[in-house]
Amino acid sequence: MNFDLTKEQKMIQEMVSKFAEKEIAPQAEHIDKTGEFPYDTFMKMGELGLLGIPFPEQYGGSGGDTVSYAIAVEEIGKACGSTGLSYAAAVSLGAAPIYYFGTEEQKQKYLIPLASGKALGSFGLTEPNAGSDAGGTKTSAVLEGDHYVINGEKTYITNAEFAKQVIVTAVTGKNDKGKKIISAIIVPTGISGFKITSNYDKLGVRGSNTSELVFDNVKVPKENLLGDPIKGFNQFLYTLDGGRISIAALALGIAQAAYEAALQYAKERTQFGTSISKFQAIQFKLADMAMELELARNMIYKVAWLKDNERPFSKEASIAKLYASEVSSRITNQAIQIHGGYGYMREYKVERYLRDAKLTEIGEGTSEIQRHIIAKKIGL
Repeated sequence: MNFDLTKEQKMIQEMVSKFAEKEIAPQAEHIDKTGEFPYDTFMKMGELGLLGIPFPEQYGGSGGDTVSYAIAVEEIGKACGSTGLSYAAAVSLGAAPIYYFGTEEQKQKYLIPLASGKALGSFGLTEPNAGSDAGGTKTSAVLEGDHYVINGEKTYITNAEFAKQVIVTAVTGKNDKGKKIISAIIVPTGISGFKITSNYDKLGVRGSNTSELVFDNVKVPKENLLGDPIKGFNQFLYTLDGGRISIAALALGIAQAAYEAALQYAKERTQFGTSISKFQAIQFKLADMAMELELARNMIYKVAWLKDNERPFSKEASIAKLYASEVSSRITNQAIQIHGGYGYMREYKVERYLRDAKLTEIGEGTSEIQRHIIAKKIGL
């Protein structure tokens, strides 16, 4: 086994780290307070090629791999959880399905602008009554002539307000056994009958756009069907597996930021005439943080490597996402504890890390769903 990053991966890590420190971190507090989406930052990220890291150059990408992409998510998430979440969603949900399942025409029309950073994408799966139970999708798409007519609604959809198009899951019929056929359809924003509102007031990742989508007889050409209509459900399961790598990396980045803040504070804070970093209780907290960060990072890199080498990675993606997200909540919580009363105040940032981390236990499948997936994969 070789745990070293390649030369290219190290270069991406250094580039993204410097960019995040200079361009993203200084805005993080403002974004959290106001809920403003950092659109200008995403345009700069696009110019650097960050939105196309895991895609081939022929489609406007950077020709990198999933490990490099996970590294980028971690570095961006470390600087700002909101920006990290929207970045992860733009690449793994908004663009990746088109790369994996789209026709050549769809890739030319939709993927190239996404991968080259000229547009943002979005993925609409969750509904008011279909969260963990994605099979409960009620949004429908009926083929009438050469168009699909879409009706229904989606909720908690990332980036939709700023996206050029949303990949939407919808029921397009029933199979021989009477079960729903769920397909994916590319729906451009701004067309008639497609309404997007962003009125959510969230606990954390407040600068990541979260929208409600309403489809009222929305007509899109049948050519916008993404991939095999019969395999639409399996397609978005594969998409979610890939997305779990990015959410795990986001959780890791937030946790890393909290750990570094707690470590620095422990060294600087004095009580009873000495640095609190000399107290065993504080040392053990920081040691546990360092241990869990290392384990989470190794698991994330492993599942990214599996994906890059076209190996099965569904179970490992759930393990990485589950472990990293719960580690992130533990570490951010302990970072506040180490800060004491100061940690409860906005001034010291760690309270934001805790609020941002919580989303990683919910998005891309809750912790409970991840345990369910793992249980099925081990034959239960």
